[in-house]
Amino acid sequence: MPLILGIDPGSRVTGYGIVRAEGSQNHYVASGCIRTSRGADLADRLLEIGDGLAQIVREHAPEEAAIERVFMARNAESALKLGQARGAAILVARQHGLSVAEYEARKVKQAVVGTGAADKAQVQHMIRLLLGLAATPQEDAADALAIAVCHAHTRASLEGVDPNQGMRFGRGRLRETS
Repeated sequence: MPLILGIDPGSRVTGYGIVRAEGSQNHYVASGCIRTSRGADLADRLLEIGDGLAQIVREHAPEEAAIERVFMARNAESALKLGQARGAAILVARQHGLSVAEYEARKVKQAVVGTGAADKAQVQHMIRLLLGLAATPQEDAADALAIAVCHAHTRASLEGVDPNQGMRFGRGRLRETS
């Protein structure tokens, strides 16, 4: 029954979501957004993301983390900032001893909605249904919960897989083995 921390990184808003995986069932634990200070330089925003995630990890003690893999943004500057926010989040997770799995947005949407082309409203709606939430979570929090649910599904499907075949969890990330 691991606690899984899902992270939807962003340089201005980083979503987080924590679920408890029990077999094929996932139970909501917590979610929200870390909003960085307007007008702060990037270094200070990265520090705020790191401090916020460290507090969440200390408070909830998740055992594993999952994060969205970088996609190519419309411009290089945005992609670099997103990559730096991811780096800050991954660093905090590893500093607290969590393994970190990475998932492409299309895979997350496929796992939660059934199509990799789902929009944010569809992800929010399905997360609300899947986790039995009374209200629809904010976009970034819903995305983070979706990442955690995707990881839980991937994790459950890998249980019983021969560790010398297919995919397995390493200390640092989900990786393919030959």
